[in-house]
Amino acid sequence: MNSPLATLNTQWRLIARPAGEVGREHFQVTRPPLPEPGLGEVRVRNLYLLIPPSMRLWMNEKETYFPPQPLGEVMAGITLGVVESSQDPSLVPGDYVNGLGGCQEWFVAPAAQLQKISPRPGVPLAAYRSVLDVQGLTAWCGLTEIGRPQAGETLVVTAAAGSVGSLVCQIGKRLGLRVIGIAGGAEKCAWLRDECGVDGVIDYRHDDVAARLDALCPEGIDIVYENVGGPVMDMLIERLRFKGRVVLCGLVSSYNGGVTQNTGSLMTLVNKAARMEGFLVSEYLHRYQEVVGTLQEWVADGSLKYQIEVLEGLDSVVDAIGRVFRGQNRGVQLVKISDEGQR
Repeated sequence: MNSPLATLNTQWRLIARPAGEVGREHFQVTRPPLPEPGLGEVRVRNLYLLIPPSMRLWMNEKETYFPPQPLGEVMAGITLGVVESSQDPSLVPGDYVNGLGGCQEWFVAPAAQLQKISPRPGVPLAAYRSVLDVQGLTAWCGLTEIGRPQAGETLVVTAAAGSVGSLVCQIGKRLGLRVIGIAGGAEKCAWLRDECGVDGVIDYRHDDVAARLDALCPEGIDIVYENVGGPVMDMLIERLRFKGRVVLCGLVSSYNGGVTQNTGSLMTLVNKAARMEGFLVSEYLHRYQEVVGTLQEWVADGSLKYQIEVLEGLDSVVDAIGRVFRGQNRGVQLVKISDEGQR
């Protein structure tokens, strides 16, 4: 953990592109002097670093929705931090902000590029870099804008116990959908059933997924919220109802390489006049205040369930990424870079 009296800034820089799983050998740790803000800028002390599955994609040479991470530079990272010094009147020391602060202890950025947050009493600060941020917006807008749900329809969610999937399940229930969640392990499935209130669960590690889908969705599937890809996605597409919709949020099973999609199932989209559509949450930032405002009310009254796993210190970045891809984390995976109370 860093100290308010520190004069050096610990940074993790990507120095090699992983061909498979991310390892410590792909990074170099440097400690340059603390950056100083210029006119219109602020210096932020990072508190939390979000570890989404897409972080692995940024390390590839091929461009995604982000430009490829340049080698030798600080690894990109989505952070929540606190302003420590400011050269812009819109932000003052002590303000909490979300931004792209990177895998480092401190960063300097134009104030206009940061999002000020005002934590509600009783709501954990970490929630504002998880459920009350892009994860919540992704879940809400992906389901409602792309899935176009109608009460009474059947929704199947993959990675259903994850940071986005668990929110999709609960939003779907509130919209009157019959929700089936697919997750890995008895504990995650029990949490989805007992806490999130889904109508049925499938443990892809131990169940016959195809047989369970047939039992739980005998009339087919109206909406698939897809986070994983691979063979299970093929099973879901093959069971779509007429005019079914696939909300393609991610294909995490392929991010480390090795798993490819079987395009044979795609003919179902033709036969059922169904639709599969990918999306970027950045296309829905105009709905941020509306969506996060609603989710914040649900979090505050305890009706929206979520899980946050926190690992301590930048040295845990590689472990955190590994836990996400092995399905070992519970809900949102964060790395705590410094203590909230430090000033």
